[in-house]
Amino acid sequence: MMVSLFTPNPARNMSTHSFGELNGHAVGIVLKELVRRAITVVRNERQAFEVTSKLGYGGKMNDVFTTADTKAQDVYLCSLQECFPDAGIIAEEDKLSITAKNGENMYFTIDPLDGTKAFIRRQSHGVGTMIACVKDNEIVSAYIGDINTQEIYGYRPGSNKVHRISEFETVQILPTTNTTPLSAQYIFLRDPDHEHSELSQKTIPLFKSSIVDGGSIGIWLARLWKQEVGAVLMKPSYETPWDSTPILGITQKLGYVYFKPTDDAMQWEQYIPDAVKDTYTRNFDLLVVHKSRVHDLSEYIRT
Repeated sequence: MMVSLFTPNPARNMSTHSFGELNGHAVGIVLKELVRRAITVVRNERQAFEVTSKLGYGGKMNDVFTTADTKAQDVYLCSLQECFPDAGIIAEEDKLSITAKNGENMYFTIDPLDGTKAFIRRQSHGVGTMIACVKDNEIVSAYIGDINTQEIYGYRPGSNKVHRISEFETVQILPTTNTTPLSAQYIFLRDPDHEHSELSQKTIPLFKSSIVDGGSIGIWLARLWKQEVGAVLMKPSYETPWDSTPILGITQKLGYVYFKPTDDAMQWEQYIPDAVKDTYTRNFDLLVVHKSRVHDLSEYIRT
């Protein structure tokens, strides 16, 4: 399938050769290679890196970034500007925002090091790197790399499949259905049960048990995509383009459905998030479950 994302213009490049349209396969190869390079950069920084405080989303100096963050972001920026010179870019560090040019309606989101605090603690899990491509308001491609295992999760433009690619280049197609009842599966949380809304606390017992963990939101959600857990539950939080876009793309591609509480907070109703360019506050709990298991939650789902 030909997915035209960018037609090279020889006038903007040193070479006078035209290599035709850049299709979805080529874009996927470029993005996967950038994730691999970012993984290598971050791994090389693990033993010696510098940490700097930065302003958090709440307006306080309670966040951090490292030399690994900035070096990985530079890797993405350099190649994206070479391969897609007209595309926009939204990246986490320095709140970078580059506007698309020449009428192009495409942009990339970059989270060079997702789970920076886990990286600083030298955790053996929960550290990732993420990129997504948005074309005409559709998340057409997204890739997330696990810094520790060197696995990559993602899909190229024009593909209906999400792949899990190991460090040895073995490939697994992630499942798009779930046949196990939720009562036999775990629900995955980022915070303890009691910190969630009353509706969420009523929903959790419908599962076998709950698991709590943190770190990179992308690597955290990969456990849902691999069906190690049957659903995820998140408290109100800040949503950012570089975090939300790649995980939204992969999650929806695999057939998962988002729910938020109804206005009376008595039931869940379907919620369809959009790819956004600005950070915003999500002031409600978020439940994500596969569409093939939604009926297991019927007592709490508004129909």
